[in-house]
Amino acid sequence: MEALLVIDYTVDFVNGALPVGQPAEAIEARIAELTEEHLKRGDLVVMAVDLHEADDPTHPESKLFPPHNIRGTAGRELFGRLRAVYEQNQDRILWMDKTRYSAFHGTALADELKKRGISRVHLIGVCTDICVLHTAVDAYNLGLKIVVHPSAVASFNSAGHDWALQHFQGSLGAEVRD
Repeated sequence: MEALLVIDYTVDFVNGALPVGQPAEAIEARIAELTEEHLKRGDLVVMAVDLHEADDPTHPESKLFPPHNIRGTAGRELFGRLRAVYEQNQDRILWMDKTRYSAFHGTALADELKKRGISRVHLIGVCTDICVLHTAVDAYNLGLKIVVHPSAVASFNSAGHDWALQHFQGSLGAEVRD
């Protein structure tokens, strides 16, 4: 069994409060397709979703980015087709709130993967060079094999996106493929 980590594919990150914009909109179908494929294979599917509290001046991101993915807001909902896939398969998908860039930091993700004997993770979502990257680094440090799907990741700028794709492969030994 493998795991698919769907990272931060929410309204706020696609076209809301902190939008990646067109690059994130362009991967909507592929995000949904990969999620459905992994569900059919019986893999663990994890929605790793950024969670912030309103008016939290102590969070490090509050100095870097506008408020986003605030608890209880529509901006934190999954975007587009992914929302329907999740709603139809909630009993088979693990929802994991995260409060930092990495899906591993401060969550039970490593324990969940270990409990299931999972040694390979597939990463999709946004942003390629922020949350996807930090999740990949932590996966690497845990000794996990990593697959990044370039047709299902996007970022604010193409330079950061391209750099991260090279970094996944060259520095983390990740498989970068579709």
